[in-house]
Amino acid sequence: MLPTSRRLPAEIVPSLLSADFACLGAEAEAVIGLGATRLHFDVMDNHYVPNLTIGPLVLQALRRHGIRVPIEVHLMTRPVDRLIPDFAQAGASVIFIHPEGTDHLDRSLALIAEHGCEAGIALNPATPPTLLPYILERIAHVLVMTVNPGFAGQEFIPEVLPKVREVRQWIDRATRPLVLEVDGGMHPGTIRAAWDAGADRFVAGSAVFGSKDRAHAWGALHASLERSAGSKPPKSQVTGNLR
Repeated sequence: MLPTSRRLPAEIVPSLLSADFACLGAEAEAVIGLGATRLHFDVMDNHYVPNLTIGPLVLQALRRHGIRVPIEVHLMTRPVDRLIPDFAQAGASVIFIHPEGTDHLDRSLALIAEHGCEAGIALNPATPPTLLPYILERIAHVLVMTVNPGFAGQEFIPEVLPKVREVRQWIDRATRPLVLEVDGGMHPGTIRAAWDAGADRFVAGSAVFGSKDRAHAWGALHASLERSAGSKPPKSQVTGNLR
């Protein structure tokens, strides 16, 4: 088990990619009712990844519907700069971008901050974390993909866990706190391994929205995190809204 001096309480973040889009506002309310304190909003462009999802108008509709918790916008798009202001204006709290999605990563991360959002970097399974020391002052979040981006319901890639540990080490050496998040294939059989590797937050889509009994599914994820393994991770935190 890694040192936990800079760890945040474990937190599960439901991914709306697996929700029923015909009633997205109600779906968001349902998981907030279970205890979710933030949501994950996946944007795919059928260019950077082989899928096409949702845009800023949908995010804006969620805000107008009354969703007030922080929403993480994950831009799986190329290029990203044109979309950053639109999603910031629509109500994003955090904007994740991939280094492959921009020609000038430092400039794109600065653009996120200029529009009032927290910046995050997303690393694909085969993307090394060696760029982190050059951008740590620009970001507040690191998202390690534990599947290849593009589709919900994929199987967890265990070979990514050493990278999660490596990123944890970078974060623990940083001059300010950062959040380490993992995304992809999270279910009761994988989430504990991601915690043990050093992750703070866990994006879960199919494991929550794909269950007939969502309360049971939500509880099973937490139970897996809290299962004794020499020590017990903290309960999920309840955070204030960022926007």
